[in-house]
Amino acid sequence: MGKKPEANDRVVVLKGLTKRFGNTVVLDGITLSFEKGKTTVIIGPSGCGKTVLIKHIIVLLRPSAGEVYFHNQRIDNLNEKELESVRTQMGFLFQGGALFDSFTVYENIIFPVKQHTDIHDKKKLDEIVRTKLAMVGMDGFQDYYPASLSGGQKKRVALARAVALNPEVILYDEPTTGLDPIRADIINELILKTQKELGITSIVVTHDMNSASKIGDRIVMLHNGKILLEGDAETIKNSKLPEVQRFIKGEISDTDLQSMQISFEDIKSDEKK
Repeated sequence: MGKKPEANDRVVVLKGLTKRFGNTVVLDGITLSFEKGKTTVIIGPSGCGKTVLIKHIIVLLRPSAGEVYFHNQRIDNLNEKELESVRTQMGFLFQGGALFDSFTVYENIIFPVKQHTDIHDKKKLDEIVRTKLAMVGMDGFQDYYPASLSGGQKKRVALARAVALNPEVILYDEPTTGLDPIRADIINELILKTQKELGITSIVVTHDMNSASKIGDRIVMLHNGKILLEGDAETIKNSKLPEVQRFIKGEISDTDLQSMQISFEDIKSDEKK
């Protein structure tokens, strides 16, 4: 399971985090901390609350109950103005990249820089863009528009934008979704590179166990809004919990299979009437 991080190593802490949408409980009392300079991977089936969890970290969502802390400061109760300084220390890589289609690659990357800093010197901005693009192997694409990029290239540019302000934390939402295995592995390598070279704390949501095993210092599995298991890749792979093994192997549960069979039997029965 690894050594429990000291309090001063915990960059982000969730305490009793609960989120309800109407009568549906998506997160149910999650208590979790994220260690400085480490990569924590959040896995679990669709709908288990992975993306909802990381949106609370950057306070794009606010909890129904519980608290969110960044460097020992509670942030879930801050107003939007107060959150600005916190959010500049966090980068967010959205699932689809979320680049501005009407902006060039250059304009996409300098957007957060212009929004949150006083840097206006063209040479300095050029250098920031060049450095960040070089880091993801995309220097030379400054004048391209997102429509002319492949899915993998868009995600690399989105990562360059996410690190434009030199954040302490990067949140990745399904970073390898929609990519073939080779391009997915490029993203994995870039996540490892940003962690190693920039000392970034990475929090990655994924359902890709190959990716989770490669990049994760720790893996946390959610199930029905709760933490089912956490540990390193070996701990997850060797778990005897049936929910964990079904997720790893991509197997449907007997209950879900039975419900499908009942549905098909109902259809056949209706057709005979």
